[in-house]
Amino acid sequence: MHRAEMEKKILKMLDHPFLPTLYAEFEVSHFSCIVMEYCSGGDLHSLRHKQPHKRFSLSTARFYAAEVLVALEYLHMLGIIYRDLKPENVLVRSDGHIMLSDFDLSLCSDAVPAVESPSFSPDSTSPSALPYTRSHPNKTLSCLLNRLFPSKRIQTLSPCRLFVAEPVAARSCSFVGTHEYVAPEVASGGSHGNGVDWWALGIFIYELIYGRTPFAAASNEMTLRNILEKPLSFPTHSPCSSLELHARDLISGLLNRDPNTRLGSKRGSADVKTHPFFKGLNFALIRTVRPPEIPGLRRQRTATFYHSKPKSSAFNYF
Repeated sequence: MHRAEMEKKILKMLDHPFLPTLYAEFEVSHFSCIVMEYCSGGDLHSLRHKQPHKRFSLSTARFYAAEVLVALEYLHMLGIIYRDLKPENVLVRSDGHIMLSDFDLSLCSDAVPAVESPSFSPDSTSPSALPYTRSHPNKTLSCLLNRLFPSKRIQTLSPCRLFVAEPVAARSCSFVGTHEYVAPEVASGGSHGNGVDWWALGIFIYELIYGRTPFAAASNEMTLRNILEKPLSFPTHSPCSSLELHARDLISGLLNRDPNTRLGSKRGSADVKTHPFFKGLNFALIRTVRPPEIPGLRRQRTATFYHSKPKSSAFNYF
């Protein structure tokens, strides 16, 4: 019941193109029901298994990783630690863009007020790749945030400063998540914060590119032991492109066993979004990028093919 209530609580908070919209909730007999958008493209786990060699191309993996990153950034800004990132929980909408699902394992806390990152020096060629940048010291963002979070003191950022909002104070000692994706601090039974999402993102990108997770073993116990002790390794072949080289560097930074030095621990999503693996990608306009696969178009062609068939056949097909 606690997990079901947590999921409903979080769904009511969300308003983002890569996260579900809660259309309705109701009780029927002994069932607690929620109504959300139907994603006709299935999930990334099933989609990966349909690819050659059961893995995505680097450019496709980069696209899905970028959209998941944007969704995680939004959740962290709301004070939500996702804690269950895996391809099975990343659904594909009819337009080809992603939607994170399953929030019953998430940890929800109060949002942390904005802070300034003094070491940030914006790259003039890619300001839009950052979550929030301020070229002029106006108060628009500060006023907006104070409206959203009246109980929090929101700073007005000075020029060339980076807005960072991460739930750094949220901690838990619960063992939750899928074994192959849990972070070392969870596997060891210690407390954990939002760093577990950055670790999971590293596992997620690894699986999309190489078709498997890096620490999987024959048993859950051995998997956890590998997470704590086994050195990170990649397939023996040398990187065939600079993009794969950047991918390996990004994964290595995310799969740092020390959550205090893990990529994302200092400035949250800003550290990850500015990595060379995502160079040239405009995160602010990622919603306008054409996805690698669009299920809606495939379904439309199929519907056209069956258009001349009797209605009963079309109905039975759909």
